[in-house]
Parts: sequence; structure tokens; C-alpha cells
Amino acid sequence: MNSPKVRAALALGAVASVVALSAPAGAASPAGIVWEDSCSAGYQCGHLDVPLSYQDPSAGTVSVAVSRLPATDQAHKLGTIFYNPGGPGSSGRYAPALTPFLHQRFDIVGFDPRGVGASSKIHCFTDPSQLEVLQRALGTFPLTRDAEQRQIADTKTVTDLCEQNAGPLANHLSTGTIARDLDRLRAAFSEPKLRYYGKSYGTYLGETYANLFPGRVGSLALDAVDDPVRWSTGSGPMSYRLRGYEDGPRAVQSFLDACAARCAFDYDAILDRLEAGPITVTDTAGKQTSVTYQSAIARIHNYLTDAQSAPQLAAFLQALADPASRAPAENGGPPDVDSLLGGGATLCSDAANPRDPAVWWDYAQRADRIGRGFGPYDVYKTLPCATWDVSDPGRYAGPWNRPTAPILLLANRQGDLETPYAGAQRTEKLLANAHLLSLDTYGHGSRGKSACVDAWLDRYYGTGSVPGNGALCAPDHGPFD
Repeated sequence: MNSPKVRAALALGAVASVVALSAPAGAASPAGIVWEDSCSAGYQCGHLDVPLSYQDPSAGTVSVAVSRLPATDQAHKLGTIFYNPGGPGSSGRYAPALTPFLHQRFDIVGFDPRGVGASSKIHCFTDPSQLEVLQRALGTFPLTRDAEQRQIADTKTVTDLCEQNAGPLANHLSTGTIARDLDRLRAAFSEPKLRYYGKSYGTYLGETYANLFPGRVGSLALDAVDDPVRWSTGSGPMSYRLRGYEDGPRAVQSFLDACAARCAFDYDAILDRLEAGPITVTDTAGKQTSVTYQSAIARIHNYLTDAQSAPQLAAFLQALADPASRAPAENGGPPDVDSLLGGGATLCSDAANPRDPAVWWDYAQRADRIGRGFGPYDVYKTLPCATWDVSDPGRYAGPWNRPTAPILLLANRQGDLETPYAGAQRTEKLLANAHLLSLDTYGHGSRGKSACVDAWLDRYYGTGSVPGNGALCAPDHGPFD
């Protein structure tokens, strides 16, 4: 699962040289796409109006923002691939090229799901001062009972504001409804069957689509796989059920093994020291920052989502262990708060969660015993679902085994803190026609990290070929290459 926060900008550099194309402003295609002039270079931008409620068409419409990255070889184009980067709450409008072959032979269509980015969104806050409570409530976890009570109170303030101000869209943001929007997009681009690449939460969207519309599945590649049964059903917080924290120790050990010859710090000793109180570090720009246990766990977690961030993680841990060392400077702009909370509404609409926020503490302690720090960091992501009363009549919660064309699953077998490897293994057995290709590294997502994985993506979309049982690819680079 991708936590509901804004991710880094999509990789547009690979397509910057493509000539910008756009239809005339206001011109509507026969299928309903309204094209727009304003767009990033190389893309065609537009929007599609879809029903607010598929159960009540009289309820009005919402807008889904879309863009198309045209195939560079239009004369030999094989079709269209739709794209979702994860989240929920992350913008997917500007899709990357995926691979050189796929960019050459397929149009690639990205979109902002309803509730996100340039699509119709909810607005929870009516005053900028209200954002202060959001910063206290989300993206952290309590270490004491007093802090737990403050976080519960702050989170309820946020969810109360959303219930007061978000409007009817908040109750029509489930993945089942978004999958129906995706089917409208498929039809708008005149594709008889869906070709799709989804990462992280995008895999749950793909799994939902495959079981709502099994006869319309063409080629679905699901990268960093969420377990749809644990996402949508079960006891305890959904973020506990997914058990991404189980892969935390595995990913940390993979990193430490790769770092053994160059790292001079004691990982557990650093966490012990942080639990006793914050550590002040100086970054490479000369800025001093107070690092708490919670902020350190969040930053370690984020570094572990990509094995190629190992040098930055090593430098960060060394700075925590040795005041003379410099920590990497943190990057990132302000979050898109409305998209973040739109993604939160999707999570809370999709998933079964307890209605008593006090139970999160015990689940966090259990998870912490399995993945130190990562357990409570994960579990408290869904605390808003205890007090946010959102529900969508379009929610889909199974079955998950409807017969489809072959589906390709991609997963990292050395550990993925967002979507654990065991979840991909369970999903391969759960879906009616899924085939798992593993990458022998840690991190979140496999595309672009291995020529072997990318070649399988080319074959899968080009010919429908899938790997055999137990297929394993090697990464192109080790963590410190």
C-alpha cells in the first residue's frame, strides 16, 4: 500500500523530447474526452465527465483529468496502456514512458482518479489555520498514552471537518467506483479490452477492475502487489492486516548486508538512542534538524522503498550515529492536501476498520514486535478511518477469482515495506490467472530496475507471454553500485 501522501513527481525526463500534441481547446472526441490546450510537453490533455454515482445516474457528474503520451511509432501502434502510480491520493495524469519499446508502440494514458489532482476533489478545510491539526494528526504515531490521546483528538478534528465540508463526492471515492471510471476511459479511447500498468495501490485498482469486468481484461501488469482480501476485509485496522511492516526487518537486513563493508554504525543502537529523545543532525546544506524517533522511522522507510537510495540511507544513519557526519538534505514540496484526503476517503471507503480509535494502540504494539518502528508507523496510517464516516455504494469487496486473461504480477522478494512479498505470493494463488515474476532485491516496485523485468513487460504487452512458475530476475545494479 502506498500511504495516502503525495509522492515525488513522475519521471518525465525520458519523454521530454517528444513533440507536444494537443487537440483544439474545447473539442470533444466522439467518446466524450474534452481536449485542452494547457498540457506538459509531449502529452495531450483533457478530461472525461463520469457519473458521481453509478448506482444513481441522476446524482450528477464529476470530472476525471486525463493525458495521453502518444506512441512514437504511430504507424505501427499496437494500442493503449492505461497507468496508475499508486496512492491512493497520488496524481497519475502524466504517465511515464514505461519502457522504450512500450513508448514506441503504445499510447500511454495516465489519469488522476476522482478525488485527486486535476480531477474533481473534496475540500475539507475552510481556513489555512486548520492545516496545523492535519500536520499533527497524520504521518506519525504515538510513543506514549498521552500522545495517543492527542493524536486521536487531532485526527477526529480532521475527520469532523471532512464530514462537514467535503460534500457528496466523499461518499463516492471507493476503488470500485474508480474502476468503473477506468472502464469509461477504456471505452472513451476505443479499446475493446483494458491494457493497464498499476503500481502499489494501482494493483488493487487493477484487481478490482479484473473482477468487476473479467471479460474486458486484456493485459494487466500489477507491480508491488496488494492483497485484495486483506485490503478490503478482515478484523483489525486494514493497515495492520496488510502487514507491510513484516518486510521491514528483511529490507533492513538486505541493506545492512550490502552496507557491511562501508558502514560503521549500529542500527539498533541508533533506534535505542532515538527512543530516548531527538537527535540533532546537520545536513549537506548546513541546515540543522531535530530528528525524532518517528521522523527517523518515516525517513528510513522511504529510503528503503528503493534499493538505489542505499547511499542516502547510509549517510542518514551515519549522521544519527556521529554528529560530525552530514545527513542528506530532505527534498519535497508542500503536499496536495485535498488529494491526500481524497485518497484517505478511498482507503476508508474500501476497507473494513474498527470504529474505536483506542484499539489502534494494541495493534501498533503487536506490529512493533514484528517490525520495530515500521509497525506503528504503518498501523496508524488508517486511524482516520475510525472516525470518518464515509461509505460508497459502489464499493467492491470480492470475489477475487473470476476467470480472466493472464495477469502479470511483479514483486521484490527481499522485502517491500509498502506491499509485502508474501502478499504478492498470496495474490498469485487468489486470482484466477495470475503469474508472479520476482525481482531479487528490496524496495517498492520492479519496473525500471531490471532489464529482465522490463523485457518481460515488453513481451507481455506485445505478445501476451507470461513467465513460468518461480521466475526470478536480477536487478541491474546493487544498492551501492
